[in-house]
Amino acid sequence: MKISYYPGCTLKSHAKNFEDSAIASMAELGIELEELPRWNCCGTVFSLASDDLMRHLAPIRILLRTREQGSDSLVTLCAMCYHTLKLSNLRVKENPDELEKLNNMMYKEEITYDGKASVYHLLTLLKEEVGFQTVRERITVDLGDLKVAPYYGCLLLRPQEVSIDPNMESPTIMSEFIEALGAVPVEFPHQTECCGAYLTVCERDLVAERSHEILESARRAGADIILTSCPLCQFNLDDRQKEIKKKYPEFEEIPVLYFTQLLALAMGLDEAALRFDLNWVDPLTILENKHVSAAKEAGSK
Repeated sequence: MKISYYPGCTLKSHAKNFEDSAIASMAELGIELEELPRWNCCGTVFSLASDDLMRHLAPIRILLRTREQGSDSLVTLCAMCYHTLKLSNLRVKENPDELEKLNNMMYKEEITYDGKASVYHLLTLLKEEVGFQTVRERITVDLGDLKVAPYYGCLLLRPQEVSIDPNMESPTIMSEFIEALGAVPVEFPHQTECCGAYLTVCERDLVAERSHEILESARRAGADIILTSCPLCQFNLDDRQKEIKKKYPEFEEIPVLYFTQLLALAMGLDEAALRFDLNWVDPLTILENKHVSAAKEAGSK
């Protein structure tokens, strides 16, 4: 099975561990993520201004590339990319006059966007098209009693029309995914709270404090590690632990992984897929302490 795939910018740089683990895991499930040709940045943030049509040019061009590739479905991993692509697509489907204007802006393209592409997040694809039971059948590593906290953040769930879970207030899709891998899901009060997002550029202390609240909330709930699907959330919760440790010396570090990294681990894939070397908090110690089969070998290849 092939599906058009949009990586976005960060997955080609600081979040290579996200992309590498996803591509390898999907290959194990018989799915080829076929990267779009000539893709561009999605714009990262969906424009809320009703008269700011130009800001939708970037995501619509990506959807044009999807149709150009001969596909009517597009999958992405990054929560921000998913949010932007999904909302822009919905907007032009509901406003054909705006779609016509955007197509006119892309006058040098050989084809125009017809509004017929569908945007999926990889978790949704795994649940609805592959099936979590199928995922469960491909697991080769016993995760034992590893307790995993799902962290959704903002953009996978809000607004309702883009939510990857029918219940945006109390989502369960990531917990179902964790169960399919054989680990123990640990839901916690801050799993849908904002991590501080782009304030990390200009308000590092504020974001570190915010991240501290989220991490401690997961820790109090009993989590050993945290899963996320957003490179910015991963950076704030993982890398900012350096700042947290300076202010709170007693703070106990907790690994923050992409959900695809845990999937790759559960499938027994090697370091080329896991890329734990790009995580600031090394998860191998906690995995070994939890007696996760082959964790040490997989991480050291």
